[in-house]
Formats: sequence, structure tokens, C-alpha cells
Amino acid sequence: MSVTACQGLGFVVSLLGVAGTIAATCMDQWSTQDLYNNPVTAVFNYQGLWRSCVRESSGFTECRGYFTLLGLPAMLQAVRALMIVGIVLSVIGLLVAIFALKCIRIGNMDDSAKAKMTLTSGIMFIISGLCAIAGVSVFANMLVTNFWMSTANMYTSMGGMVQTVQTRYTFGAALFVGWVAGGLTLIGGVLMCIACRGLAPEETNYKAVSYHASGHNVAYRPGGFKASTGFESNTKTKKIYDGGARTEDEGQSHPSKYDYV
Repeated sequence: MSVTACQGLGFVVSLLGVAGTIAATCMDQWSTQDLYNNPVTAVFNYQGLWRSCVRESSGFTECRGYFTLLGLPAMLQAVRALMIVGIVLSVIGLLVAIFALKCIRIGNMDDSAKAKMTLTSGIMFIISGLCAIAGVSVFANMLVTNFWMSTANMYTSMGGMVQTVQTRYTFGAALFVGWVAGGLTLIGGVLMCIACRGLAPEETNYKAVSYHASGHNVAYRPGGFKASTGFESNTKTKKIYDGGARTEDEGQSHPSKYDYV
């Protein structure tokens, strides 16, 4: 799979996951009334994160919001927080992923910058998917615990006969939507992280070295220095080395131990 296809697929899958997470958070059917022992009822109850609803057999539905914050169970508030954090992270990840798409060019943005942005969005999608899955799982665990506690309270010690009728709640449609949406967001984040490896420029094993030609040839002598250029005449000048006279050409053809170039 090419880098562009992997990145585009990850973006689309993550977008579907974000939409599903938002839909699951806003849905009212997180828990629905269990109709196992009472299949025929005139009233059907279901609850969400923000309000509880009652649907009558006539089709009329009445919903009432939770107008308290401190009076709600701690687990319900934790589920709210996880879903909101997941939505915020996924939305930020979508904005970053849009600018990181390889098919979109913005100014002089190079591939290394796009690779970093793709990795960032992928990590955000992964965390968002984990938050959504964790929030839905915590709510499902709370439902299972309350379900079996309600079932135990319905039976007495007299032969296991049902003496009281209590409303029990089971999994609603929002839980399954949240699980699927969290999984899609998680998969999209993994695909974005994989695409980041293809966008990153390959590092070479050697360092390039640039050579610049010197404009002047400088010859250093023990008693000073003489600077000469390529435009100077070939006039032979006398230099004294070790008490003797030599020409400059001879000194260059036979360098002594005192020459440092």
C-alpha cells in the first residue's frame, strides 16, 4: 500500500470513528429496560448520559434531563469525561491530519513536517479511540453489576419465587455504536502512524562535505609570511634558507622542514 493511500485510508477511518463517537455520546439509549420477564408493557424506559426517557405504548416519548451534577453517580461522570476527552482529541487530530495530507500542499511545507504532523494526529486518534472504548466499557460494567444486583433482589428465599418486580436495564444501542466508533478511531490512528514512516525522509549513512577553492595561496615561513596570487609574475626572487641562497621555484620544488602551507 502506498503512503498516500495508507494516509488517506487512515484519515477516512478516523473520520468515521469520530462521527460515531459523537453520535454515541449524544444518543439516549445507553441503557434500555430489560423486557425478559415482562415482554408486554405500556411504558418503556431508556437512559443516556445526559437524560432519561420514557416511551409509552401510544408512541408518546417524554425525556427529562439530569439537572444535577453532584447528585449523579461517580461512574457516570467518569464516562462523560472520557467521551468528551475522546471527542476533543479526535477533532484536534482531524484538523492536524487535514494539513498533514500528502495530497495537500501548503506553502513550502516539506515532507518531514508532514510526517511529524501525521504522527501527531495518529497518536491523538489512538488516545481518542482508547478513551471511547474505556468509557463505553465502564458504563457496560456498571450495567452488568446493577443488573445482577437487581436480579438477586427480585428473588426471596421462599423457593426462588419472584415476589417483587424491579426495573432492570441492559445494553443499549449507544454502547455498540461507541465500541465500533472507538475501534475505528484506533485503527485509523494506527494507519496514520504507519503512513508517517513512509513520509519521513530517509537518512543517509554519510555526511556531505563541500569543498571551496581558496582565492589566495598563502605560504608561511619561519620569519614571516608571503602572500601570492595566481596573477603574479614568475619572477624569481632570492630567499635565504639555512645560510644559503635559493630561488623561490627551488624552494617550492624542494620544500624544507620550515615550510608550512
